[in-house]
Amino acid sequence: MPARGADTVTADDTARFLAGMQPSAGSPLTPLTQDPAWQRHARFFDAVFAQLEQHQLSKIRAWAEVNLAAPRPTMFYMFSGPDFLYADAFYSKATTYVLSALEPPGSVPDLTRLPRGGVGAALYDIERSMGSILSFSFFITKKMKVDLRAGELNGTLPILYVFLARSGKTIRDVSPVALDDKGAAYFANENPGRNATRGVRIVFAGSDGEQKTLYYFSTDLSNSGVRASGFLKFCDTLAPGNSLLKSASYLLHAGNFTTVRNFLLAKSATVIQDDSGIPLAYYNPKQWRFFPFGRYAGPIAEFPGRYQEQYAELFSRSQPIDFGIGYRWRSHESNLLLSVKLPLR
Repeated sequence: MPARGADTVTADDTARFLAGMQPSAGSPLTPLTQDPAWQRHARFFDAVFAQLEQHQLSKIRAWAEVNLAAPRPTMFYMFSGPDFLYADAFYSKATTYVLSALEPPGSVPDLTRLPRGGVGAALYDIERSMGSILSFSFFITKKMKVDLRAGELNGTLPILYVFLARSGKTIRDVSPVALDDKGAAYFANENPGRNATRGVRIVFAGSDGEQKTLYYFSTDLSNSGVRASGFLKFCDTLAPGNSLLKSASYLLHAGNFTTVRNFLLAKSATVIQDDSGIPLAYYNPKQWRFFPFGRYAGPIAEFPGRYQEQYAELFSRSQPIDFGIGYRWRSHESNLLLSVKLPLR
């Protein structure tokens, strides 16, 4: 990640540039905004994000304002990919965000040093890799892997940059982070030992200037993966938190993801999920209150055998929502379950 100097590009300016927003006055990136490819990209993102704000994000924030009583400082978003956009919309009051998925963090090069014509290609790669989340509210992992390995910009970091900038955040610091097998965090050139969990820490501020932290870790969340890493031990130091699960490929229905499922049930004050998250059967009804929203139409065809009778019964008494979420991304087909842990008596 580029060091700061008199004429080096800041992470915040890079994020704004990739997001199709003007970098700060005097930034070395400002001349590149004269490139017709950047101007086309900026117009495209202006239109796409305005639509997303109108149809999705503003409605999710309004829903959260009404339905989330006392959010915790930390939010956990397992199987997230680089989806800061929805993490921020649902839990805008969080001060620490922990996102995790298989995709590597990657890096963002100094864009002033790209070869001639390289800027347009890099911006097109970003548009392609974000296509599904901008259209359907989730990343298609296989497609994203291809798009994020192809060009100058790789991994999840460029997309995190775009989402932070487009969410009105100012990036203050970006640094690589690694966790040892006990969950301790190492920064810069410190040695975390073998089997380290690699990620990135982004310190940013919202429009009110309050400092917040976003962690993204590239990690295998299966039982063998999380038992060999310090990732959940690190999360434990930040618990209890609020959790978000959407478009999670029904992995938490399977027997080889029981460790992360048990962690989320034990360490979450609230869980917001679609039906691809934790099956209802694993929630202890004496410990949780359930608030169903939307309509449960069952899983899409790609995930046969994941229909839940209990879910269908619960959603026969649901409240409406005016936004779409998850694999059934049309608003009249989407289901959202808010589970709130009851205080211990």
